[in-house]
Amino acid sequence: MTVVVFLSSLFGFMAFGMPIAFALILTGAVLMWYLDFWDVQLLAQNLQAGADSFPLLAVPFFILAGELMNAGGISRRIINMAQAYFGHKRGGLGYVAIAASVLLASMSGSALADTAALATLLLPMMRERGYPLSSSSGLVAAGGIIAPIIPPSMPFVIYGVVTNTSISQLFLAGMVPGLIMGAGLVVAWTLIARKIKEPPQAKASGAERRKALVDGAAALMLPVIIVGGLRFGLFTPTEAAVVAAVYALLVSTLLYRELSWGGVVEVLTRASRTTASVMFLCAAAIVSAYMITLAQLPDEIASMLGPLAEDPKLLMVAIMVLMIAIGMVLDLTPTILILGPVLAPIAVKAGIDPVYFGVMFVLIGSIGLITPPVGTVLNVVGGIGRLRMETLVRGVVPFFAIYLAIVILLIAVPSIITVPLAWLR
Repeated sequence: MTVVVFLSSLFGFMAFGMPIAFALILTGAVLMWYLDFWDVQLLAQNLQAGADSFPLLAVPFFILAGELMNAGGISRRIINMAQAYFGHKRGGLGYVAIAASVLLASMSGSALADTAALATLLLPMMRERGYPLSSSSGLVAAGGIIAPIIPPSMPFVIYGVVTNTSISQLFLAGMVPGLIMGAGLVVAWTLIARKIKEPPQAKASGAERRKALVDGAAALMLPVIIVGGLRFGLFTPTEAAVVAAVYALLVSTLLYRELSWGGVVEVLTRASRTTASVMFLCAAAIVSAYMITLAQLPDEIASMLGPLAEDPKLLMVAIMVLMIAIGMVLDLTPTILILGPVLAPIAVKAGIDPVYFGVMFVLIGSIGLITPPVGTVLNVVGGIGRLRMETLVRGVVPFFAIYLAIVILLIAVPSIITVPLAWLR
C-alpha cells in the first residue's frame, strides 16, 4: 500500500502540471502523513539538508565549466580539431560529431550543453554538404548523451549523493562504457555513411592538423587534469569541478581571449539560473528520499518483485525496461532523484556492485534523453536545427538500437565495467 501511495501521489501531482521539485516535496509530505509521522519542521530540515551538501557543490561548478567552454571557444576548437583529422572521410562530419562528442563529454558532463554546442556548429555544415537531416540530427543527439557517462558527469554526482555511492569510483567506472558508446556510434554511422553522396573533401595537411592540435591542446588538458587528479587522489570530485571551472575561465579569458570579463558576467548569470533549478530539485528529492527510507519502500518493492529481485541479470533487465519507459516522460535528473533511492538498495541486496549499478542506472536513464515525447536532448537538436520531431525520431532509431545493444552487453558481461574499475581503483 505504501508503494501505491507514493506512486499515486507523485504522478498525480505531476499530472496536474506541478513542477517536479514541488511534486517531490508534497509526495514526501503525503508519505509523512500516511505513516502518521507528520512534522513540518522535519520537512524543512530535510529540504535545507538536501542543498547543504559538499559533494553537490560539484554541480554548479560543472555547469559553470560547461558554459565557459561554450562561450570561450573551447568547444569550437575541439570540433575544429576533430574536423582536421576526420573531416575528409565519406560522411566525415559524422565522425567529427562522434569524436567531438567524446572529447566534450570528458570536459563538461552536461548532455544539454554538449548537444547545443554540437548542433549549433555541425548541423548547418551537415545540411550544406547534403547529409540526410534525420540521420545528422539523430547522430548529434545520440552523441550528446555520452556526456553523462564519461567523467566528469553531473548525473554521477547527483546519483552518488542520493544513494551514498562513491562519486570518484562512478567517474572512473564510466570511462570504458562511454568509450564503448562512442565506438558503437562509429559502427552505426559507418553503415549510414555508405549511402551519403557528398563532394570529395580535401584532406587536411600535416601542418593544418598540427595547428588544430596545438590550438586545442589547452582544451585537451582539462580531462587529463580531472581524471589524473581523481585517479591519484589529488582532489575530490567536488574539487575537480572547481578545477575545471577555474581552468576553463583562465583558458577562455587569458589564453584564447574569446571571452571578455563582461561576457563572464553573462556566463555566471546563465550558470546561476541553471544551478538554482537543479539544486532546488536535488533538495526536494532529499525530502522524498528520507520518507522512502523511513517507509522501507525498497523492501516492499523487492518483495513485490519476488524471484526477480534475487537474480542480478533479470533484475537489471527489468530495471532497463522500467527506466526506458519512465525516461519517455521524465528527464534524467528527476529519474535519478526519484528512482535512485528506491532501486539502489534493491540492487545491493541482489548482490550487484553498487558502482556498476550506478553506471548502468545513469546509462539507461541517459537513453531516455533521446526518446520521445520528452526527450530533452532531441528537443534541443530540434530547436537549433528547426526540425520536426518525426524527423528526429526517425534519425535517432539506429543509434538507439546500438545503445540498447550496448546496455544488454553490459548486463550480460558486467566485468566490462568492473574489471577496469578494479584496476583504476
